[in-house]
Amino acid sequence: MSIPPEIDTPEIMIDRDVLERNIIRMAAAVQAKGLALRPHVKTHKLPQIAEMQLAAGAVGVTVATLGEAEVFAEHGARDIFIAYPLWVGPRQAERLRRLATKARVAVGVDSSTAAESMAESMGEAVKEIEVLLEVDSGHHRSGVSADSVVDLARAAVQSGLRVTGVFTFPGHSYGPGMPQKASEGEGAVLGQAAALLQEAGFEISHRSGGSTPSAAFANAATATELRPGVYVFGDAQQLELESCTSQDIALTVAATVVSRHDSTSHTPRRIVLDCGSKILGGDRPAWTTGFGRLLDHPHARITALSEHHATVTWPADATLPAVGERLRVVPNHVCVAINLVNDVSIISDGKIVDRWRVAARGKNN
Repeated sequence: MSIPPEIDTPEIMIDRDVLERNIIRMAAAVQAKGLALRPHVKTHKLPQIAEMQLAAGAVGVTVATLGEAEVFAEHGARDIFIAYPLWVGPRQAERLRRLATKARVAVGVDSSTAAESMAESMGEAVKEIEVLLEVDSGHHRSGVSADSVVDLARAAVQSGLRVTGVFTFPGHSYGPGMPQKASEGEGAVLGQAAALLQEAGFEISHRSGGSTPSAAFANAATATELRPGVYVFGDAQQLELESCTSQDIALTVAATVVSRHDSTSHTPRRIVLDCGSKILGGDRPAWTTGFGRLLDHPHARITALSEHHATVTWPADATLPAVGERLRVVPNHVCVAINLVNDVSIISDGKIVDRWRVAARGKNN
């Protein structure tokens, strides 16, 4: 895909054809496993893409915040899981009550204290939402151990909550050699937690997990649904993990070479692009080889970011781009990049065919 001449850099571009292909492929792969797909829409924050995912067979959407849930419910989503251990006080409770009039709503819980606050704040309306208990499958962020889940369930039900399932996030799948191992750990923990709850008399209908790197290894023996998000776009992390190829990258940042320097005895051979951390985001896990990739120049590396500069070291045997040349940049973490802009250009056959407002941008609470 070329960069349309109407694009003023830096600008986020989405290749509609690649996007559609990614959505259809994941939907088919998950269905073939006998699992439901509930994509995490915090990745794209765009109702237009959620509509495409639902049309392709997704059972609902996953969000991280009440604000995101409100946006997608307003745009027609009718089955929403807030996959986060929410703290629900009176103001959050009122928003949840309103949300529950528009969609089936499930929320995450990982402590008895949060369960008690939610139930007290929601009052009688607490029965209008479902609760999934979060278990830790190895990422060691939020979530309880599987052997603690029955105590949490009892506390939640005693508080008045309606517990219908368990969920986890195998975030440690984002590492070289980790996707399959993380998926296996996820499956074991979901299976153990669900079995313990059922033995204790709880009816568990949802076992929710999944990430983009681990989705290929999931199976219906231990999970009922998957929640990948990044697959719609791909990003530089997924390229390095080999969870996607360059042909699967649907989102890039159009950037212009604003400075060019051939090698000297004191400085590296490099260019500088006009896309810094304010559009690429600053994420760089220790295992990645740079702050992003150049889609059409796979051996170049973004070695430094400032707010409006991306420094790119260039291979010695490749022609150094000229000042003014325009290049396509793949962010390391696409979820961060999309949240940095108000709207995006939709491209097909090298032409701008639409502009979409990032409706859920900044909906962090």
